[in-house]
Amino acid sequence: MLYLSSMKTTPDYFLQLIKKAKKGRLKIYLGMVAGVGKSYRMLQEAHELLQAGEDVRIGYIETHGRVETAKLVDNLPVIPLKEVFYKGKTLQELNLDLILEQRPTIVLVDELAHTNIPGSRNKKRWEDVLELIDAGIHVITACNVQHVESLYDKVKQLSGVAVNERVPDTFFRQADEIVSIDLPAEDLIKRLKHGKIYKKEKIEQALNHFFQVEKILQLRELALLEVAKNLEHKIQHVQGEKGSIVERFMACISTDEVKARKVIRKTSRLASNYRAEWLVVYVRTPQTSTERLASRKETKLLQNLHLASTLGAKIYIYESHCTQDEIEKQRSMHQQEHGAKIYYSTKTKIADVLYETAQFHNVTNIVIGKPNQSLWRKLRGKNHFQNLLQHIATTDIDLIVVT
Repeated sequence: MLYLSSMKTTPDYFLQLIKKAKKGRLKIYLGMVAGVGKSYRMLQEAHELLQAGEDVRIGYIETHGRVETAKLVDNLPVIPLKEVFYKGKTLQELNLDLILEQRPTIVLVDELAHTNIPGSRNKKRWEDVLELIDAGIHVITACNVQHVESLYDKVKQLSGVAVNERVPDTFFRQADEIVSIDLPAEDLIKRLKHGKIYKKEKIEQALNHFFQVEKILQLRELALLEVAKNLEHKIQHVQGEKGSIVERFMACISTDEVKARKVIRKTSRLASNYRAEWLVVYVRTPQTSTERLASRKETKLLQNLHLASTLGAKIYIYESHCTQDEIEKQRSMHQQEHGAKIYYSTKTKIADVLYETAQFHNVTNIVIGKPNQSLWRKLRGKNHFQNLLQHIATTDIDLIVVT
């Protein structure tokens, strides 16, 4: 088994971080697929830290019935789970309140992408981890790369599986160390067939989805890229390189639910790769005003704006077709909506508003969904995609079309 890290992989390095920290430190074991040994390695490290005299405890660990992993739980201090009665069943959940009360130096929190039981203080376990870090508790956690929010579309295309539990990219950027645990694809499939990863009834299903050599290799590449990006960011931080922002991305979305999500995730990945700022722009016309939108479309639009905000974007809603009098009137009113800044424009064409916005924010790349008749020819039969191309033809702004 090979461990690939964005820094050193020994507990000594994490201990050095802990001693320097006022806020809690975060270490993530990132896997390319289930069964590579994330939980196993977390428990091994916990034993090493315990031997070094550190106050390390298990907050939540998932052994999945794997004998080797379960054995490593022995002799480690465990914070009891919280029992929650839900839909006629007693379920167990991470006991966030008890961890905060006991305040161990280091806590292990497995299954990072887990959705908490309704009624919990936080909706997601990664939000629990952020609360622990803010309280000064150091966290070692684990996650598979398919749970990275901005990789949703890639993973779905690769495997045919829609991964419902996801962690925003902004969370991974806060990590002090990301370790990718690597295992040959053939060995992984062999472990699966021998029943060392899933129970017998789930093996066939796994072989039809993620557990194929080509897919595992592609997931491995995604995991290694995450580690590489984290390393690059840390090196820059250590060296004190601030530099100016060279690239700035602008994602243009509509009320098209699926297309908007793809554009947001693609822009997030691009911005992350370039370490660049990015923004999301939605142009609201009289035809697409809140009053005219169907309730479902309005809900999905707000969900997509929330997704963009979670991924680290700045959100801007532009009201077009406004007279100068209306703009002056609106300036005196509250200009925030659902976490988005609202601006007003006298422009009547969507392409004009987008170009004006790109110029104002010094955007270098505009990202849009693949244009079609119904989306881009709404206003007076004009082709807004073509109009936008004409605007940026004489500039250094690049246009990226997400298919």
